[in-house]
Amino acid sequence: LPFVAYNALRLLLAAPVAWLVVFATGRYRPLAREDVKAVLLISLAGFFVFQLFFVSGVERTTAGNASLIGCLLPVAVAVINRVWRIEPLSRATAAGIAASLAGVALIVAGSGKEVSLAGRNLLGALLLLGSQFCYGYYTVFSRPLLDRYSPYQVTAWVVTVSAVLFACIALPDFLAISWGEVPPAAWLSVAYSGVVAMCVGNLLWVWGVGRIGSARTSLFNNVSPVFAVASGYLLLGEEFGLLQLAGGAVIFWGVYRARTASGKA
Repeated sequence: LPFVAYNALRLLLAAPVAWLVVFATGRYRPLAREDVKAVLLISLAGFFVFQLFFVSGVERTTAGNASLIGCLLPVAVAVINRVWRIEPLSRATAAGIAASLAGVALIVAGSGKEVSLAGRNLLGALLLLGSQFCYGYYTVFSRPLLDRYSPYQVTAWVVTVSAVLFACIALPDFLAISWGEVPPAAWLSVAYSGVVAMCVGNLLWVWGVGRIGSARTSLFNNVSPVFAVASGYLLLGEEFGLLQLAGGAVIFWGVYRARTASGKA
């Protein structure tokens, strides 16, 4: 399946599941007129554009670039918070961000992945950088909405708006696909990604923003390379050296350091 069509399908699946959760928990609240703009902005300028930029960037740059730039989300969140003065950045959280970035750099160095800005790699890197600021915007500006609405409902709005947008741009792909030839594995991938990654994953992300703030939540984005390396070692027999081990330890220390910023989880 083409990426746009694949993403549209998993979002179209995630949206009704997200709304089922909203109504099952009894947490639905009508959207106030003054909040419509905020919901549209975090959905469009944040979540929707993030996905477009991220995939386009990955296709146009090296794996090393993608790994490093993909972990700049905490920096993007810190910058956005600073500019709009939404959430203060404590010294502990700043130290955690610096440590997590150093840890990711160690993991990339230990993996031997190419890091380069030559040729088309520069465009891909810029797209990836833009994607991190888009996701940072979504992360930071979902927080004020959580003062009035549940994380279930904020997630449902974001997924629904993004599903409609992706369905619109995926229409040519939908018309060109031979649906009878789509293998069962592709449908299983759509189902898993739609329910787990899009619905459950975003629900937990928004819930985390409401509980511990956008800055500390964004740090957990940088734990993913650790699990990627560990999974590659256990399942695919990939190398796992001292640099990756050190990088993972530094990342987890950074998360722990930020976690203690206010003395609560």
